[in-house]
Amino acid sequence: MRRKRSYFLAGSLIMILCLCFLSGCSDKAKPSGNEEVEKPIQKAEKEDSEEIAETKEAEEKAPPAATDLEAMIAQKPGVLVEQHIDPELEVLDGLDYFQYRNFIDETFQPIVNKELEEYFKENKDLTSDQIYDYLVYQLGSGQYQSYYDQLVTYEHGYVMPDLPEGEDEIEIEIAKKQKTNVVILMDASGSMKASVNGGVKMDLAKETIKQFTDQLEEDVNVSLFAYGHIGTGKDSDKEKSCKSIDALYPLSLYEEAAFNKAMDSFQASGWTPLAGAIEKANELLSSYPNEEYKNIVYIVSDGIETCDGNPIEAAKKLNESNIEAKVNIIGFDVDDEGQKQLKQVAEAGGGNYATVRDKSEFEDVILKKWKPSIFQLIGTQGVELHDYVDQKERLLNVYGPLYQASEREASRIKKAVHYLQDNKLISREDGTEVSEKAEEMRALRSDHFKELKEEKDTEARKAQEEIDAKVQAWKDKWYKELESE
Repeated sequence: MRRKRSYFLAGSLIMILCLCFLSGCSDKAKPSGNEEVEKPIQKAEKEDSEEIAETKEAEEKAPPAATDLEAMIAQKPGVLVEQHIDPELEVLDGLDYFQYRNFIDETFQPIVNKELEEYFKENKDLTSDQIYDYLVYQLGSGQYQSYYDQLVTYEHGYVMPDLPEGEDEIEIEIAKKQKTNVVILMDASGSMKASVNGGVKMDLAKETIKQFTDQLEEDVNVSLFAYGHIGTGKDSDKEKSCKSIDALYPLSLYEEAAFNKAMDSFQASGWTPLAGAIEKANELLSSYPNEEYKNIVYIVSDGIETCDGNPIEAAKKLNESNIEAKVNIIGFDVDDEGQKQLKQVAEAGGGNYATVRDKSEFEDVILKKWKPSIFQLIGTQGVELHDYVDQKERLLNVYGPLYQASEREASRIKKAVHYLQDNKLISREDGTEVSEKAEEMRALRSDHFKELKEEKDTEARKAQEEIDAKVQAWKDKWYKELESE
């Protein structure tokens, strides 16, 4: 009986094991619902983890640091520098330097030390070049390019002052065997009624021309023509206005009362027969050959020819004739189109063109540029002190940040090296090599920046010396002229 019971128990155990075996196979063949969801999630988490690891590895892997000037100048800011140092703070100078130093010591250096410790504990046995690459990657300055471009394109800004050459500039060189004729052509077209800063254009022109003629030498002949002073700007008046070119002061020695009366006898009115006025001047001067006379024509105008003439051709014909008259033009508040034509007229006439916008400029051109006074001789300087100071300051404002950025990049790297050595994260030998390389790169940058600054200084100094010499020569010449009068 016991034997049968034993057989029964044994059979039951075998059946239970078989059922368990079949159940296990069934589970493997057909996963449960929960396992089907969990498997893709585990795969995604694994992929995310790998991606994070790859990103971290890419971030930690520093690119080779630049070792030539062009590449160093173009380098981007280090990761920690960009994150924590304000660009203006990095280049502070003078007493403001302490703001940078305090920030580095109190705020930035602890951040750097933490980053260095984490990185170099995980990345051992790096070469000195790899250590240097990583330190530049974290601590390099990225400010070189912007300041360098400013230094390369820097201009000293010195400008030669106007040096009125009086009789030389306006061609009134009264030689012993030559007399001088000055013909003034006044634009009296309707546009001269317009106002500018200081008054009405026509009134200002008349007033200043009176002052100019009053300063001419006593034996200079003067003539005054007005053109466009008849009629209006209407089409119906065009023909009449374009023919209105009148000699109001016949060519003769200057007599103040008569000249002023002629000047006051007309007002701005009609069209602009510029070519016709030049032709009238040619007719007047045709009997005064250049062997015996110096002939100069001055035109005061605020616009282009409006009477269908060709003022460029007329000026060229006048200049190339046997009288060889020069045609000088003052453009009074002229637009771009007008300036272009008037310049061409002056060039064709062998003379000069000047443009003015208001009363002050007009007086400068007529009175000051044409003949200097004792006050101008005293007041005119070469490169003035404030211009010199400004030039120096602007150059330092560009060079200084370049110098500071270079010095401080090297300093940050050396501080990092000391920390790594002191904490036995790198060897003394590797640290020494990294510091030497940082110093070499600093010297390469700084020497180049200094050389370029000195070039700009030299250019400014040469320009200053040239301007000062020309101004002094001009003053000496005119002092002698005044002494001889």
